Amino acid sequence: MELGLKDKVVVVTGGSKGIGFAAAKLFAEEGAHVLISARGEDALNRACDEISTKTGGTVDAFPADVSVVSDLDALTAFVRERYNRVDVLVNNAGTGTYKSFLEVTDEDLEYGMAINFFAQFRLSQRLVPMMMENGGGTIVNVAGRTAYQPANPPGSTCTGPAKAAELRFTADLADELRLHKIRVNCVVPGVVITPDRFEKWEREAAGNDYDADIALARREKIIAESGPWGDADEVADTIVYLASPRASYVNGVSLLVDGANKLSYTRIIRDYQD
Repeated sequence: MELGLKDKVVVVTGGSKGIGFAAAKLFAEEGAHVLISARGEDALNRACDEISTKTGGTVDAFPADVSVVSDLDALTAFVRERYNRVDVLVNNAGTGTYKSFLEVTDEDLEYGMAINFFAQFRLSQRLVPMMMENGGGTIVNVAGRTAYQPANPPGSTCTGPAKAAELRFTADLADELRLHKIRVNCVVPGVVITPDRFEKWEREAAGNDYDADIALARREKIIAESGPWGDADEVADTIVYLASPRASYVNGVSLLVDGANKLSYTRIIRDYQD
């Protein structure tokens, strides 16, 4: 299917790995000019080279920590100088903090809001003027299912509210920007297996008893009983569609992409801890 993304300028945060990398690669395959950003410069450059090699597309890399305002300013300046336009912004960068409520520090709370909700707000605010100058654009925010439901012991009181704010931000921003021909939607992934992040999550679940082979066996058992779990490419397909003109009548939506898997995270964690 021709998605109408050829020669569009696309900015993807958290683009060196996982969902962001998969989305960036798909945008490049569609003929878009893609800028990926992430904190780790080495991983970012490897991702840029891999996408360019596999797709033959135009891909740039810009290292930035989306929780740092000066980095967002620098990223914006680079986009202005390099392209002088933005057609698509994918606010994918984010992370989770899983601690019990009484263990969450002020630093955890501030960082959780900064890297998740604040980053989406701030970068959108900086790049939207370029969309307006060029007659419109599209923003796709990426949240997480903790926006809807509790995660697991040791808890998501820090992460869940930040993710939930992304959903409300999406709806409000879509309403405000629709007269400028800018659509804003949100993708809410369920359990998505990306190697680095999933290992981090499994280590937190198992505590000091983490064992890679045991973790894999538990994962396979849970999937067999209650799957499916997703992969980054499946979420990326949804992101790229929502960003394209093919989704022109979709606006202000937060779309749950979880394979209709209603297994609670609490159950998953208990299986890992048993």
